[in-house]
Amino acid sequence: MSEYTTTKTATMKIEFDTTELTPQQLRLVKSINSMLQSILTTDEEEEYFENSAEFMRMCAAVIKQAKFTDNLKGAGNIPYAQQALEYSMDVLSECITNSKVVTYDN
Repeated sequence: MSEYTTTKTATMKIEFDTTELTPQQLRLVKSINSMLQSILTTDEEEEYFENSAEFMRMCAAVIKQAKFTDNLKGAGNIPYAQQALEYSMDVLSECITNSKVVTYDN
């Protein structure tokens, strides 16, 4: 029996303060949680790849919809969301190239 079988719980409650989120941001958070669960549990190749791509697209949407970019729209028309996405992709590409896998085990 694997360690995952013996330590698996039926549900996990995640609390998220939504007081400053727009309805669109809230829907996106819910969709990301659902997509993440699907990616982690699927045993179908097509679903795994398609949902992984959709998850990354949703992450990009989160970055674009961040409050940070709203506060700076009048500050010299700097495309902060685009820059943040480009920076994120550079870091992700470097991790993929170097085969670095980040783990967050406590």
